[in-house]
Amino acid sequence: MDRENERHRRWASTMAGHGGDGITFAHLDSHAGTGAELPESGFDRQARERADRGQLAPRATRGLGAGNRVRPEEPDRWRTCFERDHDRILHATAFRRLAGKTQVFVFPDDHQRTRLTHALEVAQVATSIARACRLNVALTEAIALGHDCGHGPGGHASEDALSPYLDGGFDHATWGADVSLAPLNLCHETLDGIRNHSWSRPAPITPEGEVVSWADRIAYVCHDFEDAVKSGIVTPSALPQLVRERCGDQRSQQLGTFIDAMVSAILSSGRIGMADAQAEALAAFRASNYEHIYLRPSSVAQGRSVVGVLQALVEHFGDRPNLIPVGGGRTTDLTGGEPLAVREAVAYVAGMTDRFAFGQAVALLGWDPDKLPVGIGVTRRL
Repeated sequence: MDRENERHRRWASTMAGHGGDGITFAHLDSHAGTGAELPESGFDRQARERADRGQLAPRATRGLGAGNRVRPEEPDRWRTCFERDHDRILHATAFRRLAGKTQVFVFPDDHQRTRLTHALEVAQVATSIARACRLNVALTEAIALGHDCGHGPGGHASEDALSPYLDGGFDHATWGADVSLAPLNLCHETLDGIRNHSWSRPAPITPEGEVVSWADRIAYVCHDFEDAVKSGIVTPSALPQLVRERCGDQRSQQLGTFIDAMVSAILSSGRIGMADAQAEALAAFRASNYEHIYLRPSSVAQGRSVVGVLQALVEHFGDRPNLIPVGGGRTTDLTGGEPLAVREAVAYVAGMTDRFAFGQAVALLGWDPDKLPVGIGVTRRL
């Protein structure tokens, strides 16, 4: 108990930090510094923009001032426009909710990826490529962190569930850019990269956006297989021989090989792509994942369960739109069943985490817990 009280006293003693010469320090014996005390030695936004002009590749995207935004803003003193986008996404509710959204497994176990950890791994792959190729790292990372913010609960099954309620269907890429992240007033280039990161979409307008499109596929192909092995769905022997021969049998080897193949291809051609041999291995890897992981019977059954839950929630809130919290989708009083009410019900449900959505189905709709999707090796937790 005395040790515990002493620890609390030490903790409390640092409440105000440590003073000295008009500056507060975190540590009593603080000695760190930059060696440059003059204000003009700082690396502000304008200095960073000047550096980018000389350091970035000719067709890399340059940030300028406050950026190209729907609602004009004043530029930041220290951060470029794309650095501000990165920070806004990082602090956004839509980004935080990715921690509770399915990557492959509903109710993921401790080691299994969520949409949040997936986004972080995509950012690591993408920035590794962008930095080596002298592209804009801040823009690349902003697109990578935001690329899946439009995903609904339950993984890609949410797109099947929500599509019938919207003209043109529900696409997580466009929804993320045009709905989930719209309040952030992000730059046009950032939103374009998020909107068009899927290979089925038009190509992004920036090389940074195209890098993220590749990094997304590289990251999920490698980590989804690793999660499936650790969860007992497949054995390591399921790795295609072509991948094993060209990229190795460990995730770190595979990521390194794919990144090297992209950097080499980009530096030699000036185009955003991957050397053919490794691209062929990546395609084989993805096709194998579809066969053994994404389309296995239990995954298909899990998807059907997700669709049923989410559609029931949309019907419930679309008929009772004033139960939607203001800010959760609803912006004004609505009449049940009208098209705008249904759209805002879709927005509310799409923003839910897995656990909240399935909990709402049980609490509000009397949904049978035995009909909820179950994560691999995980009991239902509501």
